[in-house]
Amino acid sequence: YTNADNPHDAAQGYAFGAQGIGLCRTEHMFFEGERIKAIREMIVSDNVADREKALAKIMPYQQGDFEGIYEAMEGHPVVIRFLDPPLHEFLPTKEEDIVEIANEMGIPLEKLHNVIDSLHEFNPMMGHRGCRLAVAYPEIAAMQTTAVINAAITVQKKHPDWTMVPEIMIPLVGEVKELKFVKDVVVKTADAIIAASGIDMKYEVGTMI
Repeated sequence: YTNADNPHDAAQGYAFGAQGIGLCRTEHMFFEGERIKAIREMIVSDNVADREKALAKIMPYQQGDFEGIYEAMEGHPVVIRFLDPPLHEFLPTKEEDIVEIANEMGIPLEKLHNVIDSLHEFNPMMGHRGCRLAVAYPEIAAMQTTAVINAAITVQKKHPDWTMVPEIMIPLVGEVKELKFVKDVVVKTADAIIAASGIDMKYEVGTMI
């Protein structure tokens, strides 16, 4: 298996003989252009409706990337890890960048400073990251599940001879209750999409400790 976070790297790995992708890190899909703007909108939102509105802007990018990766791997297994790093990694640290982004987003500079300060981690490796992001904001897991399953369904319809089995990794679990909470969100979302599609598709949900 290879690691790949975009269709180009997936195609390269497949060309070199990879028989699957063992780790697709979805956070690497968030750092470009309109994507980073949307994830920052999600981070500064202070209610579910606004977070879902921002996530809706990201979802087509995620689904498109997943479709490209599935196509490149020609039906071979792909393990997709949901959002893992702490949210402060998506926000600027230099004052001039903070001012620029506050102006771009049309929010008070003080509000953005407050958000950045609130996301500061004493220990970023063990803090508010991994599955705990989806525990705090289950709409993130719902969006990513929607993108994964819709992509697999789209590719399955184009290639009926392939057997698409989406594999979802819930990251950095430290407590069984965390895993159950996030898995329940994933299963509820995935089952509804598959049922509506009319396609008999299986999927897997695992974790990384």
